[in-house]
Amino acid sequence: MGCRATSSRRSTGGGRMKIEALLDELRREFNKLDREFRQELPKKIQAARELGDLRENGEYETIKDRQGFVKARMAFLQQRIAEISKIDLKAIPKDRVALGSTVYLMDEETGGETVYTLVVPELMDSARGWISVASPIGRSLIGKREGDRVVLTTPSSTRAFEMMKLSTLHDNLQAPSNEAAS
Repeated sequence: MGCRATSSRRSTGGGRMKIEALLDELRREFNKLDREFRQELPKKIQAARELGDLRENGEYETIKDRQGFVKARMAFLQQRIAEISKIDLKAIPKDRVALGSTVYLMDEETGGETVYTLVVPELMDSARGWISVASPIGRSLIGKREGDRVVLTTPSSTRAFEMMKLSTLHDNLQAPSNEAAS
């Protein structure tokens, strides 16, 4: 639960541009895997079949395993693309913690400040203080408001914080981004 420097107070943890960039990245990965699945793997499978007995053909088994992995990953990517495409930024609350919110927490015991921005899992970056809305900490923060007491439990500790400041996705989108200067 390390503290993050607060010099970048106006992080844009969410927003349509980040979501579109993420969708582009997921689509690129899907297209690359689709090409592998439809073009490269069938050729490799055919070449491995030509080597003879499939029961004792390690290369064939390896390629079939890869084919199964690629197929599963493509299904996962399709699902995530569909889910992320449905995010309605206008439906995100303006008065409590939700996707894209930046929260400023004060540790009740030490007085130290911790800053988190809630993002979709694919954008998680703990070094930047970006945590997934699906993480235990993210789930503990969802729906909280400025002034609320928040108890965060991690595998190593349970700590209480007061939410000193809340900057929602809508606030973050209106603020100038410091990321361009980074």
